[in-house]
Formats: sequence, structure tokens, C-alpha cells
Amino acid sequence: MTDRNEFPPLAVGLVRLALRLGLILVVAFAIHMASDWAARKAEAAGSEGMMIGLFSLLLVSYALLIAVPFMPGIEIGISLLIMKGADIAPMVYGATVIGLTLAFLVGRFTPYRWLHAVLADLRLRSACDMVERLEPMSQQERLSHLTARLPRWLVPMVGTGRYLLLALLLNIPGNAVIGGGGGIAFIAGFSRLFAPTLTTVAIALAVLPVPLVVWITGNLDWIAQ
Repeated sequence: MTDRNEFPPLAVGLVRLALRLGLILVVAFAIHMASDWAARKAEAAGSEGMMIGLFSLLLVSYALLIAVPFMPGIEIGISLLIMKGADIAPMVYGATVIGLTLAFLVGRFTPYRWLHAVLADLRLRSACDMVERLEPMSQQERLSHLTARLPRWLVPMVGTGRYLLLALLLNIPGNAVIGGGGGIAFIAGFSRLFAPTLTTVAIALAVLPVPLVVWITGNLDWIAQ
């Protein structure tokens, strides 16, 4: 288990944490600025080819932004629908699925030692110990270990129903307080409890209703309010 002597000096930990958060904010801000720039250029562009290229850049920027935890990517997707109309709903939907799947994959391939280092910087001894216990476990052992500490009524949902739980979390209003779509997908990947294929299907189904209704009905009034 983690020894208190393994924790870095508090000042060092805080500086490293600030640098990590700063990097995330810089990347998110750069993507946001690129999105705004592409939107303005797309509006001002005269040629159809240029508009298609710039709009494609806007969709890529949106997909990257929605993958960043705590970022309001869904709001940008709604803005795209309002700005460009119901015809682009399938493209916004595809970009949303790609962005959330990217966040999941980043979480899945993030080493446990990286999270351990972040928790050590925050001097969270119990959390560090939990990461050390979980790292060598198989998927089934990890799931059993986690569910054993949950209320009995939650066990089926986290066990056999965890993909449904993921879909519900992606759709609940105000999920930005628990990381937003990108943060939720990242944690799902980091837990190593979700298979990539089934997770992609769950994400695709979870984010389908709004763009599908917009595309079929062509009605944007209800999301613009």
C-alpha cells in the first residue's frame, strides 16, 4: 500500500496538478477558438467547397471538444443544429459518437500509475491504496471488488446493467457536474469494466434520440428554447 513517504511535497503536487489542469484548459480553449473561427469562415465563405471543408473542420473540433471532461460539448452540438438546420443532424450525431468514444478509449488506455500519481499529488492516501489494489485484478475481480462496497439495490445496475447506467448518465440533465459526457466516458474507459464494442453501441444509442427527432421532424424550435 501507499506509504506516506511516497507522497511528493505538497507544493510539488499542487504545481503538477495545476500544470495538468492548465494543459487541459489550453487544449479545450484552442478547440473552442478553432470552432468559432470555422463557424465564422463557413458563414462568410463564397464557394461551396470551402464551406464544406470549413464545416468539416467545425465537426472535428466539436468531436474533440465533447471528448474533454467538464466541457459543454452538447451545447455546441445544439448550436450547430440551430445554425445549420436539421439537415446536418446525422453529421452532428456522428461527431458526438466519435467524440465520446474517443474519450472512452483515452480513459481505457490511460495507465493506472498516471491516476495514482495524480491522487498522490492530492495526498489522497485511501484512493491511492484502492488504485493499487485494483490494478492487478482481472475485470471480474475488479467488478466483484467494487460491487461488494455498493448498496444492494445498486449492484445489478453496476453489474449486468452497467451499459444501461452509462447511457442514462450520458442523458441526465446537468451531468456536467459529474464530468459531462466526456468525463463520464473517460471514467467508464478507465474502470476497464466496459468492452469497447458494447460501449460504442451504448453511446450510439444514448445520444441518438435528439438528433433523430430533429432530423425526422425538421423542428428546431423545442431545442432552441
